Amino acid sequence: MEQIIRELKEQIVEALNLEEISPEEIDAEAPLFGDGLGLDSIDALEIILILEKNYGIRLENTAEAKPHFYSVKSLAEYIVANRQK
Repeated sequence: MEQIIRELKEQIVEALNLEEISPEEIDAEAPLFGDGLGLDSIDALEIILILEKNYGIRLENTAEAKPHFYSVKSLAEYIVANRQK
């Protein structure tokens, strides 16, 4: 789980061009959207691409997956449960 959290932080920083923050500075339990990391809906699409490309996870129902996008930790748990690669 820690390995996936570390990978996700690195992938999010790279994919979203978050030059002002390092992966180590991201709190795994902090919200990704709103008051936390401050991501928006465009960033959510990039994260969906990360899940598809790197973990083989295709989201059929984005509304159903929304709770899993709360934090890096919740995304990592979702990946562990649904990983195809």
